[in-house]
Amino acid sequence: MDIPLTEPDLVPSDPNTEETNNNESNTNDDAAKQRPPRDEKYYQDAKQYWSTVSPTVDGMLGGFASISFNDVRGSEQFLRNLYKLKPAPAKLWALDCGAGIGRVSKSLLMPMFAKVDLVEQDEQFCRTAENTLAPSGKLGTVFNLGLQDFTPEEGKYDVIWSQWVLGHLTDDDIVEFFARCLRGLKKNGLMVLKENFTAGPHVEPDRQDSSVTRPLPWMKKLLHKGGFRVIKEQKQKDFPKDLYPVYMLALKPIINS
Repeated sequence: MDIPLTEPDLVPSDPNTEETNNNESNTNDDAAKQRPPRDEKYYQDAKQYWSTVSPTVDGMLGGFASISFNDVRGSEQFLRNLYKLKPAPAKLWALDCGAGIGRVSKSLLMPMFAKVDLVEQDEQFCRTAENTLAPSGKLGTVFNLGLQDFTPEEGKYDVIWSQWVLGHLTDDDIVEFFARCLRGLKKNGLMVLKENFTAGPHVEPDRQDSSVTRPLPWMKKLLHKGGFRVIKEQKQKDFPKDLYPVYMLALKPIINS
């Protein structure tokens, strides 16, 4: 969970050049078989980077612990407004993706949901999250996995929250992750993304932590390919001006006619 400040360097393949028709089999098993081999070094480099990061709020936020209050406040307002929509999700189970030490779970999700599961690839962060959150009585399962390898239990979650982590997934793996999250939602459930986005049209890599920051339209094409549509979006307010723009996107499954 970090806020990288990077410059353009490497631009992956543009999803505009790929088939985005949701009626095509772009997220099924045949498509998965046709995809190129996974770039394991990309993931191993990220895992190595995070293994050197302190399991603290400042570590999770890349030295920007001071933004945590405004971050949680903005997220809470956005999430509460989503519950004004009808039909609204229930408040039984939430999933925190790329959970780190459980900062978002503790401050945002646990006050609102009966139980919260976490997914985090760093073992040290998982231990810290368990020790911190277990006394709340609201901690479900902490899955020590990268999102590229995680499959939510089908029909379990009212809300899936993913924050500052999708830059660590390749385009192909994001699409497949969205498709799996789609199946993990309950009826009336929704997914929320909170991510950095570039101000320009290019993908910007951060070679230090092995991640990329995408343009917002790029992410919207990827989530559409994964079976989602955006029902609400909002820019995070009151962040330092030298950081990337941060947007929250609320997603629902695409309704096929």
